[in-house]
Order: sequence, then C-alpha cells, then structure tokens
Amino acid sequence: MKYLQYAVTGFFASSLFVVSVQAKTICTVVADAKTGSVLLQQGSCNERYTPASTFKIALSVMGFDAGFLKDEHTPTLPFHEGYVDWGGDNWRQPTDAVRWLKYSVVWFSQQITHSLGEPRLHKYASDFDYGNADFSGDPGKNNGLERAWISSSLKISPLEQVAFLKKLLNRELSVTPNAMSMTLKVVEKTTLSGGWEVQGKTGMAYPRKENGEFDESRPYGWFVGWTTKGMRPLVFAHLIQDDKKESGTAGVRSRDVFLKELPALADSLATK
Repeated sequence: MKYLQYAVTGFFASSLFVVSVQAKTICTVVADAKTGSVLLQQGSCNERYTPASTFKIALSVMGFDAGFLKDEHTPTLPFHEGYVDWGGDNWRQPTDAVRWLKYSVVWFSQQITHSLGEPRLHKYASDFDYGNADFSGDPGKNNGLERAWISSSLKISPLEQVAFLKKLLNRELSVTPNAMSMTLKVVEKTTLSGGWEVQGKTGMAYPRKENGEFDESRPYGWFVGWTTKGMRPLVFAHLIQDDKKESGTAGVRSRDVFLKELPALADSLATK
C-alpha cells in the first residue's frame, strides 16, 4: 500500500511539473474496467464539461448500431467543398471510420449526426448515461447536429466518461454486440513500455466567455480511453485546461503527458 501511495504521488508530482508550464490538470480518474471501482481520482471529476472529440467514441457506437457505419472502411466518404476543414489537409481526404477517429474529422461526425437526428442521438446518449444527453446546440441557433459536442449543449464529467467506457468494454450498452466490437476495433491503439496497450481519443474545445465568444487562450484538453495488460483492463479520463495560448492542441498535450506516466501508474494500480 505504501508503494502504491508513493507511485501515485510520484505520478502527480511529475505530471503537474510537466503540465504547469502551459496548463492545469482539472481531473485525472482511473477505474477498474470490469467492476467500475475508481482506483485513482484527483481534481474536479464530477463537474461536466464539453466532451469535444472524445464524443466520437460514443458516436461510433451509435453509428455502427444504426447501420450508418458498416465496418472499418465502409462507408468511405469524400470531402466536399463547404465541409468544415479547419483541421487542415487531413480533413480534405476521403474518410472512413478509422481515419475519422485518427484525425478527428468533424465533418464525418456531422454526417453521422445528421443521419441519426437529434431525437435518436438524445435517446442513445440517455441510454448510455452519457452526460446530459443534450443535443440542442447553441441557444436559438438550431445547430445541435453540427456542434452540440463542441463547446455547446452536450456536457459530460470525467467520471461519466469512465462509466461509459466501462460499459463499452464490458459490452453492457443497449446496442448490437457488433456496434461495440467495431468501436473497440477502430479506436486508435498505442503500445507503451511494459506491455501496456492503450486505446483512446483526444478532444479539444474552447470554453465560452460570458458574451458567448470562445476563449481561445484557455482550451480544454481531453484524453479518454482504456489500457490493458493481461487480464486487468483500466479505463481513464484525463482533462487539462491551458492557462495561456499555446501552439498545438490541448488534447494532444493531455494525451502525451498522460501516456508518459501511464505505464508506471497502471502497474501500481493493477495490483490495487
């Protein structure tokens, strides 16, 4: 037990040292994927925030269950002029489920949400206990299908993120088994030192100022997912917020900081 306490303390000391230059850690939570028991929790983990592109994991489940997504590469949709392309050239390519998640292609998400419609999205999210399940979008703008999950109406807490992921890994969601299996297959995978395999999704979005404008100097950065080694899977959510404008994206920084410390942290928690 003392070793576990030292390991966890060391994780946060090193993480906060790395992040403090550019961001604060809002929450880190890690849970046993089989039981849902929270093994590590620090920060504001009950408060709800915009999920940003981490919503793509839930949307993948919805898309496969509804039949919009068939497999890893079907459909492969072409980019059309007028689609959002602020993600650069990676967003201007034909895109399938694997590429959608890897490059976080917003217009592909919008094809799925428009196909499903707001009532069905709300029903899925409610069944999943996915945050507030609110797809209304910005007040008075009727844009929920374009951006409810991006600094808008849909909100979820880090603890709700790991609860959803626990259900996904245990095939406990009220969807077809194939929808869950395919989602687990297409989420990007990384192999870390010590034999830990990680699958997860980054997310970045700006908070709103009181006047409704985006605060581009203080973006949120998510990394959520699961890690496995042998028979002990863990689910996690890591959320940071920049305190000044930085290059790159907050989601990638959140991921990179978390992955750097994860092998030692996971080894210590796996014996808890």
